[in-house]
Amino acid sequence: MSRLRSVLYTAEAIVEGGRSGHGRTNDRRVDVDLDVPTEMVGAGGLGTNPEQLFAVGYAACFQSTLIGIAAARKLDLTRTRITSRVCIGPVVGDGFGLAVSLDLEPMQLGFSEAATLMEQAHQACPYSRATRDNIEVTLAVGGVTIVPRDATTSAAKRTP
Repeated sequence: MSRLRSVLYTAEAIVEGGRSGHGRTNDRRVDVDLDVPTEMVGAGGLGTNPEQLFAVGYAACFQSTLIGIAAARKLDLTRTRITSRVCIGPVVGDGFGLAVSLDLEPMQLGFSEAATLMEQAHQACPYSRATRDNIEVTLAVGGVTIVPRDATTSAAKRTP
């Protein structure tokens, strides 16, 4: 059973051929060839891949949430930029898993304020909710990882 109280919008996509095929939405606003990257022993053709599509979707949703939270504080973050990195690799046991990093270029904000806004957006963003406790998501501001408040160390480190 769905946890949604109501459905506001439904995206529908059709894929044929898997990672080396073709994908499109039912309204054809997204219509892309898919290719497996050479790093994953694929042809590395001109098409995109699911990780790139997920990176764009997550960044867009996260930034919209961030902009909304900032606007409630009378801050305009519409000109900021989120860099999203989606990594795929083998997991312990069997199969593959994902890891994500979201990095805010804060423009006029200080690190502490930007970090607080990022943590709030991570709690509210639908993509963050969907991935919580399923994949590792690392937040950063200007390339500096935000150390979670419940972490035992307070030191920040550079992201790769």
